[in-house]
Amino acid sequence: MRITPLDIQQKQFPVKFRGFDVEEVYAFLEVLREEMEELLRENTSLKEQLHIIESQLKEHKNMESTLRETLITAQQMIEAYKSNARKEAELITREAELKADEIIKRAQERVVKIHEDIVDLKGIRRHFKEEIRRLTEKIMREIEFDKEREGEGEEWDENRRQSFGNDSDET
Repeated sequence: MRITPLDIQQKQFPVKFRGFDVEEVYAFLEVLREEMEELLRENTSLKEQLHIIESQLKEHKNMESTLRETLITAQQMIEAYKSNARKEAELITREAELKADEIIKRAQERVVKIHEDIVDLKGIRRHFKEEIRRLTEKIMREIEFDKEREGEGEEWDENRRQSFGNDSDET
């Protein structure tokens, strides 16, 4: 059974011969009642505070749980972003390397083509030089032949004049 301050206040003690001093007992009971009232008020206040603190603690635990989940999710997202960034960087690098290889291949093919063109042009130049040399030699031979013919022609004309001259002298 719980004793309340009212129980203490209303408690009656039978008086016996040579018993306690009634006024002193009642004074003590009054002090005890007041103390008990104070303790009960304090206990009620502490229970209310405890209830408030427990509610706050529950809220803080919920917030902590939410923050932990958020932090874990954020860390997972960061790791996913890092992984994606690495993969994307590798892909970009591979694409750049492929493009570089393609450019180098085309440049090498152009170098080979230019070299072939140079070789072809050198061959054509040699051919033209040879043709010009042959043509020049032919022209030189014809000039020589013409000179020889002209020389023969002059000799022939001279011989003919001389023979005609003799003939004309005779006529």
